[in-house]
Amino acid sequence: MAQNSFSFSLRHTDGAARAGELQTPHGSALTPLFMPVATQATVKGLTPEEVAQVGAQVVLSNAYHLYLRPGVATVQALGGLQRFMGWGGPMLTDSGGFQAFSMGALRKIDDTGIRFRSHLDGSEHHFTPELATSNQIRLGADIVMCLDQCIAYGATEREVRLAMDRTHRWAQECYQFHQASDAAGQALFGIVQGGTFEQLREESVQAIASIPFHGYAVGGLAVGEFKAQLYDFTRQVTSRLPEDKPRYLMGVGSPEDLVEGVARGIDMFDCALPTRVARNGSLFTPAGRVDITKQRFADQAGPLDDSCDCYTCLNYSAAYLRHLFRAKELLGLRLASVHNLRFVLRLMERIREAVLANRFEAFRREFLDEYRPTDETARQEQKLRWLKERGV
Repeated sequence: MAQNSFSFSLRHTDGAARAGELQTPHGSALTPLFMPVATQATVKGLTPEEVAQVGAQVVLSNAYHLYLRPGVATVQALGGLQRFMGWGGPMLTDSGGFQAFSMGALRKIDDTGIRFRSHLDGSEHHFTPELATSNQIRLGADIVMCLDQCIAYGATEREVRLAMDRTHRWAQECYQFHQASDAAGQALFGIVQGGTFEQLREESVQAIASIPFHGYAVGGLAVGEFKAQLYDFTRQVTSRLPEDKPRYLMGVGSPEDLVEGVARGIDMFDCALPTRVARNGSLFTPAGRVDITKQRFADQAGPLDDSCDCYTCLNYSAAYLRHLFRAKELLGLRLASVHNLRFVLRLMERIREAVLANRFEAFRREFLDEYRPTDETARQEQKLRWLKERGV
């Protein structure tokens, strides 16, 4: 049986918002928290020391990519994922289910698992629930995710049900394998699916919550649905999950969604968005995202955001950032990534402080009154275009 050294303590609640603490084999982390994405054992463009300096407590890596390159056995032989990439803190790994989902014609899904061809060399592979769980355990992740079948937004109720039922069977198989393994205190999280169908979400949360996982994730959202649907289904699921276990909303990283997620009882988030948009010159400010390449920043001698305490804002002008992007210098991408990650991680720190002080609702109103999200129609079109390009 797996020895468990993972634990979660719920310290305080303010309405549905929660503040807690995770204990893992590689240290503790305060919640609510945001996990920067280190898909291939690196947060793009940044060193692990820089990721820690901006306030990251936990980072996420992807077992699908690491399985293909450099290989699970290689990472394991080199001391595990933390030692391999030089990150000393806790790590969560994604099973690879979403990556397989996004491969379109290169994959085939049946009850045994996901068959796919590598995007690197065309070689054929078969992810079963047992293999997906074993890969993550061998990589040394503190938190292991069950293999699930993701489904595209707009799929029929029948298609969503078939994927959901398969996810439930895989969850049982992952749990049984994890229990029988020598997991060295590594936690296993189950994933609730059900798309944008209220009854299916109800069935899924009941099925997944009936398995005594260490934590529970809300999956199958942030895939093109309206924000109102994201918020409503998140609330539906969290209201039915055990209060003493952490709740994780997968793939969500827009500042307004982090605030609204905490308001609905979420403890953990991850997304590549902060660093991805940073590399395109889109930077977070208290008033919303701005394009640093615009002419209005050409003569701004002060920082982009004078309320920000990141390395970038403390040391460089907005005009210099604009120059770096216009000149296509790599330093611009790095400094923008530092800023965006710090903005999001500082937001999580402020949220936690507000929850502990019983003023989360006031903080939420103040933040959303000032912050202007990107246009929802444009956001949906971009997401659906991304899915279409991958044949989903």
